[in-house]
Amino acid sequence: MSGTTPTVRRYTPAARANHWLTAISLVLLALSGLSLFHPSLFFLTGLFGGGAWTRAIHPWIGVVLVFSFAGLFVRFFRLNLPANEDAAWIKGLPEVLKGHEENLPEQGKYNAGQKGVFWGMTILILVLVSSGLVIWDQYFSQYTSIGQKRVAMLTHSIAAICAMLIWIVHVYAAIWVRGTFSGMTRGSVTAGWAWRHHRKWLREEVQKEQGGATPGE
Repeated sequence: MSGTTPTVRRYTPAARANHWLTAISLVLLALSGLSLFHPSLFFLTGLFGGGAWTRAIHPWIGVVLVFSFAGLFVRFFRLNLPANEDAAWIKGLPEVLKGHEENLPEQGKYNAGQKGVFWGMTILILVLVSSGLVIWDQYFSQYTSIGQKRVAMLTHSIAAICAMLIWIVHVYAAIWVRGTFSGMTRGSVTAGWAWRHHRKWLREEVQKEQGGATPGE
């Protein structure tokens, strides 16, 4: 903790860079994918230099997303494993929405809602990658049938819509819970924010600091 307003480091610069690369990749994939999804959205291809360029670039942005999200997964999957307090958080979601988190068990670095976003995106990205490879004709057309491509296209579209919905929920929650964005912009949050939303994690970070370890990932 440091400064006149006590703060706690929540993310390292490397973790923040990894997060923003993943976020930018998701946004670019959503825009390029939507432009190819329906003729009414074709105007979005102008952001990528036209239809041909959009079709060529879209899967490669997906490759960037895979490697970037893999980095996030390695960093954070342990912190997103189920914990005893998760069931109570889900059951007490109405209290969370009312701003009465003090009525729930203390939370670690991530609550059940954040873990749901993490594992939901993990599953959906795996589905998007596997289905995307099937319909990436430039390199894999000879390995799949027309029927398989049709199923993959439908699966890819549904997974993409679900991923965009989860992303919207993720962004909205970050805006709704005041003080959250600073964790991914400046790397730190106020001690008050940590005490209110992730008290168990705050205790662990204080113990690390007292023990001479470097807090925060």
